[in-house]
Amino acid sequence: MRVIAFYLPQFHEIPENNKWWGEGFTEWKNMKQSKPLYPGHYQPRVPLNNNYYSLDDINILKWQSRLAKEYNVHGFCFYHYWFNGKLLLEKPVEKFLNDKSIDINFCLSWANETWTRSWASKKDEILIEQNYGSKKEWEKHFYYLLPFFNDKRYIKNNNKPVFVIYRPEQIEKINEMIDYWQELAKQNNLPGISFVYQQVDYYLSKDGNNPKFDYRIEYQPSYAFTLINRKTLKTKIRKVVSKTLARFEKIFKTELRSRIKQDVKRYNYDDVWNFILKQRPDHKAIPCAFVDWDNTPRRSNRGTSIDGASPDKFKYYYELLYKKTMKYYETDLLFVFAWNEWAEGGYLEPDSKYEYGYLKAIKDVHDKYEI
Repeated sequence: MRVIAFYLPQFHEIPENNKWWGEGFTEWKNMKQSKPLYPGHYQPRVPLNNNYYSLDDINILKWQSRLAKEYNVHGFCFYHYWFNGKLLLEKPVEKFLNDKSIDINFCLSWANETWTRSWASKKDEILIEQNYGSKKEWEKHFYYLLPFFNDKRYIKNNNKPVFVIYRPEQIEKINEMIDYWQELAKQNNLPGISFVYQQVDYYLSKDGNNPKFDYRIEYQPSYAFTLINRKTLKTKIRKVVSKTLARFEKIFKTELRSRIKQDVKRYNYDDVWNFILKQRPDHKAIPCAFVDWDNTPRRSNRGTSIDGASPDKFKYYYELLYKKTMKYYETDLLFVFAWNEWAEGGYLEPDSKYEYGYLKAIKDVHDKYEI
């Protein structure tokens, strides 16, 4: 089983973030200003030994890679930010590419979203917009990616480099772009590209089974949140239809009060994991585990958190997912949210409370089943 951890590169300064969010901004700023918003809320979360690192330092990448490999993480899936030729947060992965001594595998996920101020407010002020262009722009993007695809450490399916697209539904000419990249790949001595998509919205759309994609990642807990909410909404609608108008008004008044108060939306760790484990995959599914979720460092009381996470619980559910993957999935890849999504509560890196507990959980499960 190849364990791939999603990797966020937003732990170094860039001029754009300094302009948009204030001088010296990195993801650590969100973490340092976070606070508990309800009894028992685990915030702020502090890295072990106050290791508020900067990814400008190549030694941090080397440390992360050694640590991941020691605990049976096969590789990182670096988020890749490309805005029609404009790159953001590219330094860590470019440093990684250029230093062949870093001994861990990797792939890229194109986080193809327009950046807005939605983290900080309800206003979706655009900071930098995604425009996809056509062949000229696609070709430029492909040739930027080609050195990564050719790297010996790059993760492959059937000898084809794995390239993840975060939100395919936002690319108007997605099929034409994929076809052109497949053509360019073969022209450059690659057998092709193994395209994979990540977000649940595309899966739920009419194009969710697009044959241009080899696989889809059951990106958790986002998949679970969306499917749970859809199921809950249908149940609520059935109940509302069968009740009196007074009951209907009461439900909406309760919802309105909740929105005015802007309470943190909370889920139970066991409930979310049990929902995930009950789902049955199709032949294109790649499983995804999640460590935890809490995006209140970014969104404060407009955020969402999961209560009840711990390394012991994670190990229990991770083992069940591992066994489910062996039985039902047609892949040897297992993604994890995440290596270092600190401001969303999903990180394997050691913190001051649990230290190496989540990493040890992964290693223990793999040591149990793999020789």
